Amino acid sequence: MIEERPLHVLGISGSLRVDSYNTALLRAAAELLPPGMTLEITDLAGIPLFNQDEENPFPEEVARLRARIAAADALLFATPEYNSSISGVLKNALDWASRAPDMPLAGKPAALMGASTGVFGTARAQLHLRQVLAHLGALVLTKPEVMVMRAADAFDEQGRLVNEVTRGFLGQLLVELAQWTRLVSAR
Repeated sequence: MIEERPLHVLGISGSLRVDSYNTALLRAAAELLPPGMTLEITDLAGIPLFNQDEENPFPEEVARLRARIAAADALLFATPEYNSSISGVLKNALDWASRAPDMPLAGKPAALMGASTGVFGTARAQLHLRQVLAHLGALVLTKPEVMVMRAADAFDEQGRLVNEVTRGFLGQLLVELAQWTRLVSAR
């Protein structure tokens, strides 16, 4: 049997908040990784506002994010839902990542998840994020969906995901992302 090479996933939280439920969701994903998968969580805090006048060369933080995206085998997005959509900070990062010459999102396998304090989870934000990523050429996994509603009840005071049903869905998402990434990479 041929041993499969490890998969490196880049986790991107659409929230800058220190106690972000979405960043906590990425930390929970790091606990639930299937064998042969690693997760690096990146921070969008230093990414400047997109300005086409400043893309040649890219600002240092932007170049670093683009390099991390390019080096990853797959992407795992954790998006909050703000006003029925994704956060401005996440959209800004995607705008920077979409630019030529290399456009590192094109052909990149990706999975979505999100946590919100509301009762709808992040259904609308994930729909918008899926639309943006599809336009950029990312290959987004369609199922399973991980939408954490009433996030304050799903996480403990230390930010640990304690809802076992959600942990199960998250674990399943990671297994599917590994399979999806290997399938896409085999092409």
